[in-house]
Amino acid sequence: MLPERQRPAPRPGVTTPLLECVPNVSEGRSPAALRALERTLAAVPGLHLLDLAPDPDHHRSVVTLAGRAPALRDGVLALFGWAAEHVDLRRHRGVHPRVGAVDVVPFVPLAGATMADAVAAAVDTAAAVAERFALPVYLYEEAARSPQRRLLSDIRRGQFEGFAAKIAQPEWAPDFGPARVHESLGVTVVGARFFLLAVNARLATSDVTVARAIAHAVREATGGLPGVRALGLYLDSRGCA
Repeated sequence: MLPERQRPAPRPGVTTPLLECVPNVSEGRSPAALRALERTLAAVPGLHLLDLAPDPDHHRSVVTLAGRAPALRDGVLALFGWAAEHVDLRRHRGVHPRVGAVDVVPFVPLAGATMADAVAAAVDTAAAVAERFALPVYLYEEAARSPQRRLLSDIRRGQFEGFAAKIAQPEWAPDFGPARVHESLGVTVVGARFFLLAVNARLATSDVTVARAIAHAVREATGGLPGVRALGLYLDSRGCA
């Protein structure tokens, strides 16, 4: 995990909104690949890499970026270029659901920014990714263009392995890019949202059905607490759910 870096203070008279972007990538086990990702992002002018948090059980890393919208778009494009070299979903196995090598790319408003700014950055970036990589891109949360695409879990249902059949359905045509799954990169989901707090609770049991029962009880989609999303997973490296 990278040490937290202090964001630069805005210069007087500069009103360009500052945004956060939190891509989740389907690589959490290769130190060499993750070092290459750090180098790739460090080379993008105006982009600030705040954190890179890998999880080997999930086989997934959460990347936290900050900057102005153009720098974030360039950073996300560079990240997809890295993924094209280092991630192949046909050989990827992890406990966390995923549909893409770069699975999800949320934009979050920070200093001086509104949700409209985050949505605009998400749409611009989604269009650029689809064009450069011939990749199907779906918009979600505040950037969604239809109610059934607002929730990430609805888009991701079926995962990479089931998406070829899903994308063939007219109601699941992508918002940008071709209506076919990229053979190694899959599809990606780009959107805008406010902050979320992610918590991994390790239970004193290896029985994943217990974790799934708890997740079912607490998440909003199955009658639980407003705004809560939850999954029950088994973590092999820790021997617990």
